[in-house]
Amino acid sequence: MSDKARILFDALDLDQDGALTRAEVIGALRAKGPTLAARGVIPVWGVGDDDAASALFDQADQNGDRVLSFEEFAALVDRRFGW
Repeated sequence: MSDKARILFDALDLDQDGALTRAEVIGALRAKGPTLAARGVIPVWGVGDDDAASALFDQADQNGDRVLSFEEFAALVDRRFGW
């Protein structure tokens, strides 16, 4: 798993509990997405609206527990963003 996935996960994990909720992903991408894209942490095209962030969450949540572990998150973003 890439270092970029870890950096992005940590940026989205607003409460720093080691897991991502749907609300964290949507809220953090809304608030931090443009800055993360400008720093090269996430591709510019990867910053979408709330629906895109929610869809990303659904794709990553492989076990359906409505919480993303780093492993679930990294597997998706590494593939999706070509890391």
